[in-house]
Amino acid sequence: MSVWLYSLGSILVVSIVSLAGLLTFSLEDEDLRKILLYFVSFSAGGLFGDAFVHLIPEATKENGFSTQVSLLILFGIIFSFVVERFLQWRHCHIPTSKDHPHSFAYMNLFGDAVHNFIDGLIIGGSYMANAPLGAATTIAVLLHEIPQEIGDFGVLIHGGFSKSRALLFNFLTAITAILGGIVALSLGFTIQGFATFLIPFAAGSFIYVAGSDLIPELRKEEPEPLKSALQLATFVLGVAVLFSLVLLG
Repeated sequence: MSVWLYSLGSILVVSIVSLAGLLTFSLEDEDLRKILLYFVSFSAGGLFGDAFVHLIPEATKENGFSTQVSLLILFGIIFSFVVERFLQWRHCHIPTSKDHPHSFAYMNLFGDAVHNFIDGLIIGGSYMANAPLGAATTIAVLLHEIPQEIGDFGVLIHGGFSKSRALLFNFLTAITAILGGIVALSLGFTIQGFATFLIPFAAGSFIYVAGSDLIPELRKEEPEPLKSALQLATFVLGVAVLFSLVLLG
């Protein structure tokens, strides 16, 4: 019962982050863009930190770094690539503009719902392994969701949604994570080894998102020493936050 409570409670907190679009009400696009770039580098560090400090060590704890673990990590990377390419949806964290267009709003909503469902699966599977791993994965997802949901909010506004309607639809897609958590926990308690499958899969998914989507977004900016140093600092801070959970545990 505690696994269900921790998992669904954590997923609910992550889902509430979909309301982060409220932050855009009082900020100019240019100011928001500057702030989000540092959130992006911070969340990239958090995702890498969770993958390499928590998820992969947990996946290899009993049987070592086996071929099966390697293949499951690769499957997580390939699956994320497939979702991105075939749903024509990608993680994006920069406000929409003529210089930075996005895919059609409803397609983005569908892709976001699938992405959040997978996040729910991952969080649920992590809590089934143990509570510290579940907490670390929740924090990694949470760090990523803040800039992600702000970016999604911008897509919907650009697609013609009112701000209130954009917030509502963003929240509705976010709660598909709860369904993902329920599926993960239900299958995990009935199918032996299901959580063992999800953990390296989650690592691969996080590595893909951080390496394929987040880091390239940072590289779009003109290289300026101060900005680059701040991005590096926030990236390292993201890793450090996830590493600190090991020390606390």
